[in-house]
Amino acid sequence: MYISCTQNELFLLGKVAGAAEELGMETYLVGGFVRDKILQRETKDADFVCVGDGIELAKAVAKQLQPVPAVDYFRNFGTAHFKLPDGFDFEFVGARKESYRNDSRKPEVEPGTITDDQLRRDFTINALAVSLNKNNYGRLIDPFNGVKDLEDKIIRTPQDPVLTFSDDPLRMMRAIRFATQLGFNIEETTWQGITDNVERIRIVSQERITDELNKIVLASKPSIGFDLLYRSGLLKVIFPPMVELAGAEYKDGHGHKDNFYHTLQVLDNLAANTGDLWLRWAAILHDIAKPVTKKFEEGHGWTFHGHEAVGGRMVPKIFTRLKLPLNEKMRLVKKLVELHLRPISLTKENITDSAIRRLLFDAGEDFDSLMMLCEADITSKNKHKVKRFLENFQLVRQRCREVEDKDHIRNWQPPISGELIMETFGLSPSKPVGIIKDALKDAILDGVIPNNYEAAWGFMLEKAKQMDLKVKKP
Repeated sequence: MYISCTQNELFLLGKVAGAAEELGMETYLVGGFVRDKILQRETKDADFVCVGDGIELAKAVAKQLQPVPAVDYFRNFGTAHFKLPDGFDFEFVGARKESYRNDSRKPEVEPGTITDDQLRRDFTINALAVSLNKNNYGRLIDPFNGVKDLEDKIIRTPQDPVLTFSDDPLRMMRAIRFATQLGFNIEETTWQGITDNVERIRIVSQERITDELNKIVLASKPSIGFDLLYRSGLLKVIFPPMVELAGAEYKDGHGHKDNFYHTLQVLDNLAANTGDLWLRWAAILHDIAKPVTKKFEEGHGWTFHGHEAVGGRMVPKIFTRLKLPLNEKMRLVKKLVELHLRPISLTKENITDSAIRRLLFDAGEDFDSLMMLCEADITSKNKHKVKRFLENFQLVRQRCREVEDKDHIRNWQPPISGELIMETFGLSPSKPVGIIKDALKDAILDGVIPNNYEAAWGFMLEKAKQMDLKVKKP
């Protein structure tokens, strides 16, 4: 076999070849599995193309495996899929020709040959096929010199790129995603095809666009992809608020940094330390409100006052537009955007324990994520300045550890609950209950009383007395 496979992979491919031979179907292993094997990248996604009924082949292969996997199939598209316990993912489809109308992303499909199927593929490196047929088992079929493009690290379409991208505009995003993941360059004519067709991306569903965007965000160096999206014009269509960060303005000798490329550096800095998608989104959005809060102050320069609070309010709208989940993941990103300046203020001298307690309380279990974002936000080219800022953040971490060990504020639950307040004074859920709860919280965070039940009980009684509330008689 042309590609190098493990014993288990050879066993599974043999099962597919055997089932195909019994059915009399010409069958090939195609696409990403072949590409990644040549690149020696780990992969568990295998796509098969047969000249015939892909669903029938999938069912025949599944019957030969133990335990027999459940086959999901989509009759309208002629595709079938199953997943094995070890995570191996198999997809089957009949060889086909595809054509698209200008106003639709849904292809008109008809049966075809392996050559037709390879021609409809997005890029030469994904148009590689390996025969699973008895007469030439293991032979590589490479009609568009995909192996050469792998060697040269080139992303290129097998057909005229204008046709390729007009037919399925998501391929423009995929070109940039592969260039980002693999560290490849996009061939000049292919790049021109992207820049000429950016408006076609509007016919693609937001879910598919965001799926590709997230794959770029999760790359080892996501700035490559965002820079390509920006320079191609795609980013302006799919994510306008991020494009508004670009550029630096000068006035009276005062300038500000280009917040777009600053954001990309923060994202790369964070990506070097975590694969968490949502922390990376926090890096993308941490300065998203700078364009709308930008002001020039005479004698001082450019300011972005309140951009963290305004940015926090923008997060749910951005998540809604991009069809990202509106759940605890969104709330985490919103919290980190709102808090990302707080640790910086704690690097100054004479910071009180109260300020530390409030940060620990507000950050809660996400404190370490917040500090990771803050450290990634240091993008100065001055190595001494970076070293000093990082050392300051280490001092903040140390102070926070000391206060936390003493006061146990992270994931803090008040010593006295709202239910106990209502029971003690015979109240229903109401404003006075909230006033007492907030007063208790502030008293503990400000160090007025220690974080224990006895002190909190005494403080509650005193506060209630000021509000003319009386303890309910038993």
